[in-house]
Amino acid sequence: WEGDCTTRLEFIGDIPPGKAIYWFERTDLHTAKDVLGDIVCLRGNVSPSLLNTGTADEVDAYCKDLIEYVGKGGGFMLDGAASITDEAPIENIVAMAESVHKYANN
Repeated sequence: WEGDCTTRLEFIGDIPPGKAIYWFERTDLHTAKDVLGDIVCLRGNVSPSLLNTGTADEVDAYCKDLIEYVGKGGGFMLDGAASITDEAPIENIVAMAESVHKYANN
């Protein structure tokens, strides 16, 4: 879903549980987890701006928060918000990938 769908989560969650993966660009994933957590799998949403201009430590901290809150109980795939651009420093991509191994299933 492009843009911010936070105000429409209840409407777009009106589907049978377990039938969709929602990949959000700008929607607050904490709120999405609260509303849709038992209905769909959530995917995203590490922003291109964080990946392109943030530090590896900032990426790690952001991913940790997503994994621990949105990933609690399953139904979450960590990914870029819209895409992972070629401009993103490799250190930030590595930090994102390594965060899954560090914080998932804890």
